[in-house]
Amino acid sequence: MSERRTDIVDLDAEREVDLRSAWSRIAARWWLPVGGLVVGAILGVLVSLGSAQVYEAETLIYLGQPFTPGGGSQIQSLATNPKTVNETIHSEAALDAAARAAGMRRAQLRGNVTSSTVVAAGQLKTTSPLVTIQVHAPTKAKAEKAADSLADTVIGHVAPYVDEKMRLLRNQITINETQLKAVDRRIATATQQQSLALNDASLSLAEKLLVSTNSNATINNAEQRRATVLADLNSARQLLALAEDVEQSRVVQPAVAGKASATSGRNAAAVGGLIGLLLGGLAAVVADPWIQRRSAASD
Repeated sequence: MSERRTDIVDLDAEREVDLRSAWSRIAARWWLPVGGLVVGAILGVLVSLGSAQVYEAETLIYLGQPFTPGGGSQIQSLATNPKTVNETIHSEAALDAAARAAGMRRAQLRGNVTSSTVVAAGQLKTTSPLVTIQVHAPTKAKAEKAADSLADTVIGHVAPYVDEKMRLLRNQITINETQLKAVDRRIATATQQQSLALNDASLSLAEKLLVSTNSNATINNAEQRRATVLADLNSARQLLALAEDVEQSRVVQPAVAGKASATSGRNAAAVGGLIGLLLGGLAAVVADPWIQRRSAASD
């Protein structure tokens, strides 16, 4: 019968001992991780202060909410797609146009352009037509020009349907106004002819009655036509007001740039402090073995 081995190493026990030993070393030299935390945070802040200064420009755009031609219900379009702005401003064509407008290279804008939707508490993100576009650039003017260019590109993509709708409505309003003036002239002419006939002593009573009857018929038909044209005109004006105030996309706030540090001081301090804390803890763990080796070597 083979002998049972009694020299099996308990790895879990060794790990527990190592962890206890490491923690005791850190506790004994607690000032090392604390000092590392403080020094790391200070160095992080200094790095952020010494980083290059950039400008952030932000513009606010309204994508609009298109309706059916009769204004009865909302419709789905590029303006209602939540990905339209982000995809557009990151396209090569939009970046190229913005770079040329700002006097920059396209590579300077790539990665420095972002967008975000503006939503109220409880509002779905997909229903908000308000979007901000942010651009980081080396100078204030370049940041503002690039942001305005990107906003114009977005508006140009989402606006065609509503722009064409407003053009047709304006044409309809012009036609209705012309028709209304023609009807008013017809009524005025018929009224004048009726008055002249009634005051004309050379006409017999039967002739005056015939002219008056014909004039009244003309006036009645014109009044009915006027009511129809006026209703169409008012409807077109209401639809145009809806398109201009609600459906039409537009820039709400042009781009305004302000200074923005390339590296956030708070973030830099947090990262530097964390690195300093880890290095200080590591130094506390290896301090005893290193001191012991140095002592043994000197002996």
